[in-house]
Amino acid sequence: MKRSGRPPRHPPALSVSEARGVRTLHVGGEAVQSAMRLDDPQALALDYTRCMMAFLLFHPQPRDLLMIGLGGGSLAKFVHRHLRKARARIVELDPRVVEVARSLFHLPPDDARLAVEVGDGAEALAPDCADVLVIDGFEDESVPGALTSQAFFDATWGALGEPGVLVMNLMSDDPQLDRILRRMESTYGGAVLCLPALSDPNVIVFALKGAPARMAWRDLRERADRLEARYGLPFPRYVNALRRMNACDADALIVIPEPAA
Repeated sequence: MKRSGRPPRHPPALSVSEARGVRTLHVGGEAVQSAMRLDDPQALALDYTRCMMAFLLFHPQPRDLLMIGLGGGSLAKFVHRHLRKARARIVELDPRVVEVARSLFHLPPDDARLAVEVGDGAEALAPDCADVLVIDGFEDESVPGALTSQAFFDATWGALGEPGVLVMNLMSDDPQLDRILRRMESTYGGAVLCLPALSDPNVIVFALKGAPARMAWRDLRERADRLEARYGLPFPRYVNALRRMNACDADALIVIPEPAA
């Protein structure tokens, strides 16, 4: 989880702890905002961050990513290391978080493919500015209202090129989960898919722009095998997990359900 939204009047407490070879970032409470394995700082230490990379099932070769929320920079580091043809712009509300990510979580300096800035992620959207939007903004354990409003999701549609993917981290026990999903479905014409994290209490949501109404399981499995070989993440398990929360049949994942008769 990472913070974004409008600046609080009193900045929340920020702390870093270490245990069993893992360094963790906490902002505003005990919730883990980010984690890093000390023996492999570039790895994705948390299950939910690995699951967020499942956006590659829907857009295998992104060129421009906009990330709202930095935390310790786990996803930014992974993208920078592995997606060599992609440019990533990361917007983080709290300048202290950026400083800690640089000094304690091995976030590399800006270069031609990585740009980190301090600002309000909800105000960072511009027409056709990215083909992948990564939304992971939290205040302790809650997503700021600025990142869950209908106006925000409508703005993400305009910010995405076509084809494009919005991937968003939510908590499975969030009482607003259904409402948030309905808003996303309204913006994206129903093309919204949910992936329950494999071990963390998170739900990763994908909103697709310019996607087909159906995606054959055979094609998804073949793509997952290629992605697993390339990135070392269990993409075939992500494909299987998509069956749990989405419409499907024996042949295909249904991206855009047919209207009820």
